[in-house]
Amino acid sequence: MRLSRNLLLSWELLISHRLRTLLSVLGVVVGVAAVVLTVSAGKGAEHEILERVRQMGTDLIVVSAGQTRIIAGRQRQMATVTTLVPEDAESIASSCPSVARAAAAADKNVTVRWESETANTKVLGADVGALDIRNVRIAAGRTFDAREVRGKRRVAVLGPTVVENLFGTVDPVGLRVRINRVPFEVIGVTAAKGVDAGGVDQDDLAYVPLTAAMRRLLNVDYVNTIFVQAKSSDVLHQAEEEVRELLRKRHRLGNRPDDFTIQNQATLLETERTASESLTMLIGGVAGISLLVGGVGILAVMLMSVRERTPEIGLRRAVGATRGDVRTQFIVESAVLSGAGGLIGVALGLAAALIAAAMGYWHVLISWTAVGVGLVFSIGLGIAFGSYPAHRAAELDPITALRAE
Repeated sequence: MRLSRNLLLSWELLISHRLRTLLSVLGVVVGVAAVVLTVSAGKGAEHEILERVRQMGTDLIVVSAGQTRIIAGRQRQMATVTTLVPEDAESIASSCPSVARAAAAADKNVTVRWESETANTKVLGADVGALDIRNVRIAAGRTFDAREVRGKRRVAVLGPTVVENLFGTVDPVGLRVRINRVPFEVIGVTAAKGVDAGGVDQDDLAYVPLTAAMRRLLNVDYVNTIFVQAKSSDVLHQAEEEVRELLRKRHRLGNRPDDFTIQNQATLLETERTASESLTMLIGGVAGISLLVGGVGILAVMLMSVRERTPEIGLRRAVGATRGDVRTQFIVESAVLSGAGGLIGVALGLAAALIAAAMGYWHVLISWTAVGVGLVFSIGLGIAFGSYPAHRAAELDPITALRAE
């Protein structure tokens, strides 16, 4: 019997038992829809995270004082280390062939006040070029220059979150704020950058000249970060090694371990990508378990179908159908059942993903690979779970089957 005839017959039989067919494919529908939706949401989240990492620059190297660890998704310094100084940044910029520029920075959580309004934020004391290295753009006003850094001028550039918390709709440029009770003139506002890959709001920052921060706010002679820009992303790893070698010499470490931590964006990008892909695969795998439940439902329905159609099977065998014909018929029927469920599941999954994106719940990126895998897996599941009922149907004795009631 030709495949087309089997498909047509299978479809007619399934349509004749609409309710049973609907209930049997429900598990497959839910499973495929869940896979499409979760993988699309995961891919969207992965794309968004990687874009936030790229926004910081693909040629960026961050040198942190002391050894750091990732705790609760954020980099934490294990102890206060005072060996990293502004002169290290100057030496890196002048002595490392693969480095375009470097800028030292120091930060601290502070209270910023304007008139009766206060906001808790982080102040970043930065050397000239630090904002450019970090891809921070100015939306209003200007940033501070080398003259203001040398003169320890009390000027500040605020992030949009700080502006919103303090000023609301008032233009802050030209006004004075107090950072830990020290007056600073607002000379600029940065463009919005959103949260970074670690979930930190990059707009909740106040930038001030490094010298003013070290003397008037922090009262220290060391820094905790140096931002380094490689000449290109192709020499990023080479620049990292040059920076490490130079700092070890300057800090006279000898055989001792590094008293600093170096991270480059290429490594961070790959780490984030690997973690995001693993999470997406895990979520998709969990959603795929419901497909197995749908397969069990198909198995039960096909066993019932074999029992109900025993006389029909006996009649077909009596008029010349072979065991292979009967086996093929039931396998095709099971595949059509699961394939139809897969198609409905794909449609529902895509619709749910698009609705979620339109309503702003998630950033989704439709994964056509997940769509294809869901369809193929659902059909394969139907064939796998339909094989046993098909075998039982094919092994029925024609005479016994004809006598069945």
